Amino acid sequence: MTDNVGTPAIATHDLSKRYGNGGRGVLALDHVNLTIPPASVFGLLGPNGAGKTTLIKVLTGISDITAGSATVAGFDVRRESKAVRARIGWVAAEVILDDDFSGWENLWLQAKLQNLSDWEGRANHLLTYFSLQDRKDDKVSHYSTGMRKKLEIALALLHQPQVIFMDEPTIGLDVGTRRMLWDIVTGVHKEFGVTVLLTTHYIEEADALCDRLAIIDEGRIIAQGTPSELKARVHADLVLLEMSDGLDTPVVSAIPGVQEVRPQGGDWMIRVGSSEEFLPRLLAAIPTDQIRRISVEKPSLETVFLDLTGKRIGAEEPMRDIRKFYAQMRRARS
Repeated sequence: MTDNVGTPAIATHDLSKRYGNGGRGVLALDHVNLTIPPASVFGLLGPNGAGKTTLIKVLTGISDITAGSATVAGFDVRRESKAVRARIGWVAAEVILDDDFSGWENLWLQAKLQNLSDWEGRANHLLTYFSLQDRKDDKVSHYSTGMRKKLEIALALLHQPQVIFMDEPTIGLDVGTRRMLWDIVTGVHKEFGVTVLLTTHYIEEADALCDRLAIIDEGRIIAQGTPSELKARVHADLVLLEMSDGLDTPVVSAIPGVQEVRPQGGDWMIRVGSSEEFLPRLLAAIPTDQIRRISVEKPSLETVFLDLTGKRIGAEEPMRDIRKFYAQMRRARS
């Protein structure tokens, strides 16, 4: 599909989503403004619960917009939802396939759901591209995790979408399978010319895959840019300090090279020009027996998030129960 060539693949203007009645509900998206160019890999980086999946729900028309506007592939999400759904694909964190069907039968079912005609050639091309041609007649229950992910992406590409949403596609995968999927994302973007909107809470993943990305926290976009541009925002090392009896902030602030000292929960975050120069001076200035823990963060996407929010994106959390959402998405793709 080549409709609306030259327009943003995705654009939002003051997009907000509130769950609950009246003005006292939960504000899941707070005036989100994004412009994502065609044929790019755009990342949405943030912790679980930040609003990433909610944004996908809104952009795909599954969830209503509370305020603001959004377009996908040049079509208004509110007024032209059918046109939007015809031009999008979707890949979930949890692979949604029919295990009792073969790979080919899963593609056949997807074609039926989307009322596609003359789809067999496209299906064979995708199976060949993903190295699944010799396994197309095997039941999906016999596929490895990597093969299942490949088939799920093939389903998302079958109707030649302009935009593919990938919602936490590597969560729960082992390192090897995750790296394989990284290569697939990069290859799919280049081979098929689609725009990929990738949500993730993996710092390394966003840095490796995304042309541009936005950092989201508590429903708000707090920074946007290329990974290099975002990392350049932090012209400092961050020293994280846990003390047993508090911290004499005037003494620490007076140490040469210190740019900022601020509390972070029960700990302290100290922004310094060089941690290598600062640490010996710190240990000479405060009682070392009161130091419970000390760590250093060099400039990275993690430090950008830490600097902007005062908290970490966090370790991997248990996958939320979103089977109902996945079922909705599969129906929406038809």
